[in-house]
Amino acid sequence: MTQTSFPHVDLRHFTTGSAVEVARFIGHFGRALERVGFVAIDNAGIDPLLVKQVYQAAQDFFALPEAVKEQYYVKDLQGQRGYTPLGQEHAKDQTLPDLKEFWHMGPELTSDHSQSHFYPANIWPPEIPQFEPLLTQLYKELSLCSRVLLEACALYIGEPRHLLRNMTHDGNTILRVLHYPQMAEPLVPGSLRSAPHEDINLITLLCEASQSGLELQRRDGTWQDIHLEPGQLLCNAGDMLQWLTNGLFCSTTHRVVNIGLEDSPRFSLPYFVHPRPQVDLTPLASCVAKTGGQVRFPPITAHAYLKQRLNEIGL
Repeated sequence: MTQTSFPHVDLRHFTTGSAVEVARFIGHFGRALERVGFVAIDNAGIDPLLVKQVYQAAQDFFALPEAVKEQYYVKDLQGQRGYTPLGQEHAKDQTLPDLKEFWHMGPELTSDHSQSHFYPANIWPPEIPQFEPLLTQLYKELSLCSRVLLEACALYIGEPRHLLRNMTHDGNTILRVLHYPQMAEPLVPGSLRSAPHEDINLITLLCEASQSGLELQRRDGTWQDIHLEPGQLLCNAGDMLQWLTNGLFCSTTHRVVNIGLEDSPRFSLPYFVHPRPQVDLTPLASCVAKTGGQVRFPPITAHAYLKQRLNEIGL
């Protein structure tokens, strides 16, 4: 356990460790996602200088005039690419808007790619020329890390190593650049920077944020601060992974509270790992057996699930 009082693992034990270290990693990582839903990753292979550079580029973009930023808001894209303005998104089952604006990028596909009709093209602001190369590099590094972690997930539940990883090949995985602006008071009384919610996707990787405020909800309903050590990456299970594993892995509720709302902005970089739209999320038989033998969730494709959830959060 780290000073953050939630589980952490060293990714090198899985990628270059002995057989004993690999087995220990799989057990610790899997149990953390099963019991807590969150786990900190040491030595994840993400360049800390790159993260700092992305945050600087983000600060430069979000400081642009509103009229300039809104040129990159395409309503028909449902927030899947480009810019989404402040107050546009709200958590599922919440009516108050979140106090955030953000930018989305996804995979770069050619027009003749088999998934190109599902995914819109990325949008890039020429006002911030470093934005595209920096985000593209971070996207690649997080992609490599996510594939390795999905292998560990699959091995933990007794499935072939590449099962989950293969589901994400050509998936609609999204890197979100989040800005929680400094403001004297919430736009709407009671609004949070991010209201309590669960992530939609398989797993989320989260780089160290520029400021505290992230909290997870314990099983007893209380809230726990999450503070990453320098260089750590945070991984949490999303609703799709919970669905696919029949509830074995825990998609834990979390939020971002208004710490420092009046004093400074907050920046964050979540990487939402999605399967291909055609992937069947019907609970795996191995996980049904591990969770009492009764199927808890009906069959659904990743595309149908994502569309349903985007409607629920206002996108």
